[in-house]
Amino acid sequence: MSNSSGFTLAYKILSWSSFVGLILVVILVLHRSPAPNVPYDKAASARVDQKFAAADQAKAAGQPSQVQLDRTEVNSVIQDNLAANAQAQPTNAAPPAVPAAASASQATPIPDGTDPNNPLAALEGNDPQSIEQMQSAVKDVKVDMDGDLVKAYVIFDFHGKDLSLELDGHLGTQNGYVNFVPVAGKLGSLPLPQSALNAAMQKIMASPEAREKMKLPNDISDIQIVNGQAVVKYKDQ
Repeated sequence: MSNSSGFTLAYKILSWSSFVGLILVVILVLHRSPAPNVPYDKAASARVDQKFAAADQAKAAGQPSQVQLDRTEVNSVIQDNLAANAQAQPTNAAPPAVPAAASASQATPIPDGTDPNNPLAALEGNDPQSIEQMQSAVKDVKVDMDGDLVKAYVIFDFHGKDLSLELDGHLGTQNGYVNFVPVAGKLGSLPLPQSALNAAMQKIMASPEAREKMKLPNDISDIQIVNGQAVVKYKDQ
């Protein structure tokens, strides 16, 4: 009788521990981590255009050319593009596809058993559509650069809830495409395992649409992060 009571007590403790752990994970995921303090300069986009124009002229003259962009210029161009895309969308546009997909997925579970309402499961699961939905729901992006690392901070809408995703990694090129190798990440305040980061990047790169966006222009040979700056190198003549 005492053994039976002991097993019952142990089972209850383990069950409650699992429940508390689940609640903690949910809180960490839904708790947005603070955005990095990156500067914005409304004149930066024009300055970037001038840098690329000068590099084009140097290349046309047969001279080696490259463009170096600091974090202010990178973030200002990103913010200007996000604002332009938001203005380009019609005011009477249909609601984002994410909530609709969410209701559909509730009726039809994903075959591999991943939870469509769990962003961590979407990253770790085998359903590339879930990752594409997360990509299409991006609302804000901020980028910092430290040494040879690029640090991305993304706010995205996941089933009506704004979540934050942080990714640190090495940026480079491979076979004519931009290549990103993640080394750390957080979903909300929850650190992501390396396996989830690798799986997410593999699925993104497996998408033809994503690969097309990652394709380098014909006259660009390499993009790297060097000493906290993005360095864009042109091909030699």
